[in-house]
Amino acid sequence: MRLEKCLNFHDFRRLAKKRLPGPIFNYIDGAADDEVTYRRNTTAFDNCDLVPNILRGVTDVDLSVTVMGQKLAMPVYCSPTALQRLFHHHGERAVAGAAAKFGTMFGVSSLGTISLEEARRISTTPQIYQFYFHKDRDLNREMMTRAKTAGVEVMMLTVDSITGGNRERDKRTGFSIPFKLNFAGITQFAIRPAWAVNYLTHEPFKLPQLDGHVDMGRGTMSISRYFTDMLDPSMSWDDVAQMVEEWDGQFCLKGVMSVEDAKRAVEIGCTGIVLSNHGGRQLDGSRTAFEQLTEVVDAIGDRIDVLMDGGVQRGSHVLKALSLGAKAVGVGRYYLFPLAAAGQAGVERALELMRTELERDMKLMGCTSIDQLSRDNLRFR
Repeated sequence: MRLEKCLNFHDFRRLAKKRLPGPIFNYIDGAADDEVTYRRNTTAFDNCDLVPNILRGVTDVDLSVTVMGQKLAMPVYCSPTALQRLFHHHGERAVAGAAAKFGTMFGVSSLGTISLEEARRISTTPQIYQFYFHKDRDLNREMMTRAKTAGVEVMMLTVDSITGGNRERDKRTGFSIPFKLNFAGITQFAIRPAWAVNYLTHEPFKLPQLDGHVDMGRGTMSISRYFTDMLDPSMSWDDVAQMVEEWDGQFCLKGVMSVEDAKRAVEIGCTGIVLSNHGGRQLDGSRTAFEQLTEVVDAIGDRIDVLMDGGVQRGSHVLKALSLGAKAVGVGRYYLFPLAAAGQAGVERALELMRTELERDMKLMGCTSIDQLSRDNLRFR
């Protein structure tokens, strides 16, 4: 299959599977435990139907939204994800370039493979820095200072990962950073030589945000040990409130799911929350973000920007989330599989398909702007 033949999420996933070694494909594709939440993230949208209006004189459609003070040309943004240069040697460079072309927000992770500063040079569209709360409080402050200096607009603290999820696919192959593959994992790499050539002939893999703090290169720490040894499971609301005050700007909590926690986020001064179960990669059996949208938006949607991610594969999924009150929708695997398949060209094609679907579906709904979407256009089965 060629890139131009990819018409949807599943096509990109199949192409990525052909090009990636099995352990890396399964790192993207896998989730926690029995992967029930991973599957339900997408199927939850199936329980909600769109009710279109007709004869509304729809010609041009305005997809722009404002989220946490940032103007986006479309209501879909590229969520920060880790280790992108494992998937394609251009990694975050490709995602930043594609986000710039489509005028939308993108993020760089603490476990990102290019620096915040380089990403900022590539794209002038709003940039998120997604980071984790470390036991070393000075490291947390240093990361925020660096992000501020780099020109990052939105600080995003991930709060659902105080320990790593039980990702059994990775255990079966021995996937970790640095690689400690078992025989089955090594065999999977051997049958994908093109990936190995690209990986070995480009600059060494590194994690620039953690330079000087974590030694990944000489085998002293794996990603799982990073979560276990460096992150602070005792993180409290008081700790986050202090970070919000120190950042003094757009501050978002990612991984909020309950109404109670959403209210606390408002109280400590956050300007946004992302309803998210980490793509089903943390607590299997947890509720989906889409299912939680209504009660969270009803509770605090007039005081804080509510975003969501998880399972989004179609423009119609985005419209359903926006109709329930989400200000924007994040995607992860939706752009990671295209990235793995074809680098920046793949990410651009995925975002182009999403924009086309959104424009078409908005016209079919009888809406010319995002603010015209409402719950009147939805019915739940």
